[in-house]
Amino acid sequence: MGRRSRKRGGEQETPQAGSESAAGSTASGSRRAEPRASRRARLEEAPRPPWAPVPLTEICILGGAVLLVVGLIGSGQSRGLLLGFGFALVFLATIELALREHLAGYRSHSVLVGGCAAALVLGLTALLTGLPRPALVALAVIVFALVFTVMRSIFKNRAGGMSWRA
Repeated sequence: MGRRSRKRGGEQETPQAGSESAAGSTASGSRRAEPRASRRARLEEAPRPPWAPVPLTEICILGGAVLLVVGLIGSGQSRGLLLGFGFALVFLATIELALREHLAGYRSHSVLVGGCAAALVLGLTALLTGLPRPALVALAVIVFALVFTVMRSIFKNRAGGMSWRA
C-alpha cells in the first residue's frame, strides 16, 4: 500500500527554543508566514479579464468549435469560409487567454506564444515573398527562439523567479 500524502499548504514558522519569551511566542503564533510562490498555480490566482463576469473567451472558443464542425460536416461554397472563421476564432481566443495568463505570471505559455509568433511570421513571409523553404524554416526557428527567450524572462520576472508553473 502506498503512503498518504499530506497537504503542504500555508506552513507556519515555529519559534526557536529560547529565542523568544513566553509572551512573545503567543503574539507571533497568530502571525502567518508569507505565502511563497509555488510551482502549482492556484485557481484563485488566475488573472481576471477586463470583461470578468462574462465568459467571452469561452464563448468565442465554443463559437469557433461550432463553426469548425459545421464547416467540416457541410458542403458547398461556404465551407472554406466557415472553417477559416472557426480556426481564427478559436486561435484568437486561445492566444488571448495564454497571453493573459503568461503576462500575469499565472502559468507559463512561452512555447505556445513562441510557436504562434513563428507560425505567423512563416505564413506571412511565405505569402509575401518567394524565399526558399530552408530560408523560411530558418527564419521561423529564429523568431521562435527570440520570442521564447523574451517570454520566458518576462514570466520569470512576474512569477517571482520561477521559469514555469503548472
